Amino acid sequence: MAEEDDARIRILQSLRGKICEAKNLGPVSGPNRQRDLCTFCTISLDQEEVFRTKVFDKSVSPFYGEDFYFEIPRPFQCLSFYVYAKSVFQRELPVGKVSIRKDDLCKYSGKEHWFSLHPVDPNSEVQGKVHLEMRLNELITETGQIGQHLVVRIIECQGLPLISGQNCDPYATVSLVGPARSDQRKTKVKKKTSNPQFEETFFFEVTRSSSYAKKSHFQVEEEDIEKLELKVDLWNNENLAQDVFLGETRVPVKVLRDDHIHKAWYLLQPKGNGSKSKSDDLGSLRLRLTYIEDTVLPSACYTPLCNLLLKSPDVKPISASAAHILGDICRERYEAVLPTVRLLLHHNRFVPFVSAVAALELENTQEANTIFRGNSLATRCIDDMMKIVGKNYLAVTLKPVIDEICESNKTCEIDPNKLKEGDNVEVNKENLQGYVQKVFSSITQSSSSCPPLMCDVFRSLRHLACKRFPGDPHVQYSAVSSFVFLRFFAVAVLSPHTFQLRSHHPDPEISRTLTLISKTIQTLGSWGSLSKKLSSFKETYMYDFFKSFQEDKCIEKVKKFLDEISSNVSKESMFIMGEVQKRAQGRKRLGKRNFKKRWLRVTNRELSYHKHKGKEALCIINVKNIKAVEKLDESAFNRKNMFQVVHSEKPLYVQAGNCVEASEWLEVLGQVSRCNEGRLSTFHPSNYTSGAWQCCKSPSNNEPGCKPCTTTVLANLQLDIDCDRETERIFSLLSSNDTKLQNMEDACASMAVYQGPQREQEDYSKFTIQEPKETFQTLKQLRNIMEELQRQHNIRNDTTAHTKGAEFSQQERPLCVQEKDERYTLTSRHHESTTAVTALEQEPE
Repeated sequence: MAEEDDARIRILQSLRGKICEAKNLGPVSGPNRQRDLCTFCTISLDQEEVFRTKVFDKSVSPFYGEDFYFEIPRPFQCLSFYVYAKSVFQRELPVGKVSIRKDDLCKYSGKEHWFSLHPVDPNSEVQGKVHLEMRLNELITETGQIGQHLVVRIIECQGLPLISGQNCDPYATVSLVGPARSDQRKTKVKKKTSNPQFEETFFFEVTRSSSYAKKSHFQVEEEDIEKLELKVDLWNNENLAQDVFLGETRVPVKVLRDDHIHKAWYLLQPKGNGSKSKSDDLGSLRLRLTYIEDTVLPSACYTPLCNLLLKSPDVKPISASAAHILGDICRERYEAVLPTVRLLLHHNRFVPFVSAVAALELENTQEANTIFRGNSLATRCIDDMMKIVGKNYLAVTLKPVIDEICESNKTCEIDPNKLKEGDNVEVNKENLQGYVQKVFSSITQSSSSCPPLMCDVFRSLRHLACKRFPGDPHVQYSAVSSFVFLRFFAVAVLSPHTFQLRSHHPDPEISRTLTLISKTIQTLGSWGSLSKKLSSFKETYMYDFFKSFQEDKCIEKVKKFLDEISSNVSKESMFIMGEVQKRAQGRKRLGKRNFKKRWLRVTNRELSYHKHKGKEALCIINVKNIKAVEKLDESAFNRKNMFQVVHSEKPLYVQAGNCVEASEWLEVLGQVSRCNEGRLSTFHPSNYTSGAWQCCKSPSNNEPGCKPCTTTVLANLQLDIDCDRETERIFSLLSSNDTKLQNMEDACASMAVYQGPQREQEDYSKFTIQEPKETFQTLKQLRNIMEELQRQHNIRNDTTAHTKGAEFSQQERPLCVQEKDERYTLTSRHHESTTAVTALEQEPE
């Protein structure tokens, strides 16, 4: 039973953060002048790009200011941030990079840091590891002499990089290097793989003697062995072009002085141990990173904590509930509320909880015109809920008009100080007014598409606001508009890429247009609720622009829209994913054999692909006919990041641009098809070719799958929420704030003993404690649950450590080659990898 539980333990990774700014960027090769640098930043897992910022115009100290968040669906060694400059010919020229080992991420988690940029040298862009075995043999040479030979077996490699987005054609060169010698051997080339299996053995002469008696059996002279090292280089075979260096490792032969057999994994290193050039001239990059690695235990371990959190809406007062306590002690951490929101959404407990915390906030709100304007627990919960539940609502409402704005590229600048030579401010104002009208109309006519849960929340907020300020006729609208306009639609218009409305960032001119539209929508949304006067606008050009909207009855339209989304009439939610581009900035490779770039489009009714955007569909698949959407083994086509759409015809095989995109497509297509009748319970993880399925070797093309399909949970919101992981996240947050929990306990005890608030200590004043006895009871329950969960983690950690220790019983711990002043410093490690570790593990014979 214990083995079954351990098998269900999962390690899940995610990365959240912000690319803030760069400073004093150095020169780049090419025709750019220093003052004309147009730069952007990318994020890569090892060497696979998964995120890209917008281009920042002509500055050596650009302010990017872009947040990012993504799940990391695979193991990785290094997280890298690259700064590129655009040349006059639109070539992407590397300025510098910041590379952080996975094990070093915890050092920078949660805080902003300045990182120096280092050179981007092709010979230093390495990843992966190589498995080697070395031993000494005593052989008789052709002349009859007895000599020592080094026997080297290169077993395999793992995690080699993609070359131009595809698996490489690797081979290895193996050299025995000394002061006056360099003997080299070469393996065979392995085609289209990042994990080649070489299994090749090479022999190198180390010493030679005139007779057997002169040297003891299997003994190598000290002066010889001290000077020799084994060098293994990995290369990608380019046929007609120059081969590409993939990495190297060097192992001193002296490791065999004590053992005749040495077997270990080695991380590949840059050529010559990396570039030695100075990086001070390249500038620096300011980043904020939060890397999260959750060890998710079996579901039964989380039941007590999950149940306590789900009871939160019923606790009186709400400030004494577990969910409110979590928000109270983590109010400085913006990501802390998200796992609670997801958990409550999954169990349909969100509306009563957010209604209770909103009512508590309104008790402390003195003026109606400041309602829900702060960064409170209630506003953070509703913000996160709208981003989760309203993602497809945004796509239905805004994506068509956002696409039109980005593709028509009309000039809309109305600020006299920012007009370019030749611009006509009246024409620009007309363009901007046309766009605003389209966005505004799309929003105010979208009430039928607003998700029911959002309507339920808005209806509750409206009722609470009217109850708190019965004499204010506008407060019922401001309670809703402060979320749906200011925190939802206006933000999505301003940053469409963040909300998946565009596959890439708009250029600076389009971004400026979207900024002006967003500011207008914010104000138009406030008119119906607050009746703002034009005199309140600071910019004269905005004052003149807004006068054109007074006669359009915008206030009435906003009020009508707010009435509809906060009424008691339930509506059907629409689940539509608009047109999305993938692979190489918007395209995918499709097909069973001939992989070509195609443009994929998915809605809640059909999946289609096209040769180019706007062209007639080459193939249309009815979403109702989709039976499964699953990952495809890399071995099927020797390509990474592939998945398959199984439907009534032949499967559609798709390759995403990277692992993050592949994960997103699996999620989207899984959501739109999860309710289909006839969904498969099993699937084939490989393809059918040469008369058999390559995964199970079944000869029948109609044979049922050999692997269970990914299970989905049908929820009212059609969301896949991993409750175990969210509860583990909450446990981690509570554990990291244990001191605050203790301070809150002390405050409750003090208030209960002395029958009321005493002189508040600084720590106590940060908490919301209405009923100290009730709050104290919840805190004690949390404490007991946390102790038991920690015990479960400790048990499994001890079991894992014992298992790993048993693997190396009677053997030396893994040898590690560290990058220090000395080329080879051998130390013993208890972990499989550390920040600068080269040798990963030594396997016992």
